[in-house]
Amino acid sequence: MSTASAPVRQLDPRTAGELRGTAESVLSESGTATASPRLLDRVASRAAGLGDALRHHCRPVDTADGLFVLRGLDIDDRAVGETPRSWATAEGRGAVYDIALLLLAMVMGRPIAWEGQQDGRFVHNIVPSPGHEEEQTGASSTVLLSPHTEDAFHPGRAHLLMLGCVRNHDGIATTAASIRRVRLSDRDIALLTRPVLPILPDDAYAEAQGYADRPPPAVPALFASEDGLTLRFDPAYTPVAEADGDYRAAYGRLEAELSRVSVAVSLNPGEVLVLDNDLVVHGRMPFRPRYDGTDRWLKRASVRVPGRRSRPAAEAGEHGYGQAAREAHTG
Repeated sequence: MSTASAPVRQLDPRTAGELRGTAESVLSESGTATASPRLLDRVASRAAGLGDALRHHCRPVDTADGLFVLRGLDIDDRAVGETPRSWATAEGRGAVYDIALLLLAMVMGRPIAWEGQQDGRFVHNIVPSPGHEEEQTGASSTVLLSPHTEDAFHPGRAHLLMLGCVRNHDGIATTAASIRRVRLSDRDIALLTRPVLPILPDDAYAEAQGYADRPPPAVPALFASEDGLTLRFDPAYTPVAEADGDYRAAYGRLEAELSRVSVAVSLNPGEVLVLDNDLVVHGRMPFRPRYDGTDRWLKRASVRVPGRRSRPAAEAGEHGYGQAAREAHTG
């Protein structure tokens, strides 16, 4: 579907101006968008002073879709510069947008950064990269990025995922599917809430893939929380063939249902897609990159929500394949 049919939260000009002005002020005071403790403290302090209208738009996801589009920010396509060919060469590009995403993340919860991904940055640049076209990572392009829970292998994964659009001339869609929209039998739910298979680290975590201190933990694909079903799902990195026939069949029906209810959200520059990572799996439609500076360019931020109870208590005992996340604290 288009963003017009996704739940939209429209920032009025005054509120959008407040967010952008605050981001510009933080960047001017700091001189950089690289997330140092000093910068994060400044972002937290300034986020605490943002107005009620913006806070209302940043309230928790409140529909079964498990997502919303925040609309109202502007991106100057010329001023932002060419789409980089790699996250490693994107430092400083679109810096005001980096700060704006961090401000939003601070209002929604606590932004996190993974030591093993994009050099521990709190805001990631998602761009097609030469040589990575067919991977199951954000750097891919020509293959379908399979629907998945972000960082599904780790117990400390984000509760919310934010995808901010810098450039999308070709209207390339992010796919999303909510567990609250699927239809599954009680038997399938009973099977899939059992911890049967592990979810292995994806290709963005090379060090985690070599972790061998302990065997990978088996985790449930579904969890019956107080508010309803949540999911932890990444079929591209789950050894489904190792399960028995009944489990494989139930897992296949879950995949089919998620495909049935999947929607396509094509973001415009300045729009931010917010996904509940406990309810929604996301992916991306395939496209042919040009590598000419005009390709699709997203910014990604991950957010934990303190005190949220949407996951099994047993996750606390997982080793996380040796990966650790830094969590920015609110002011």
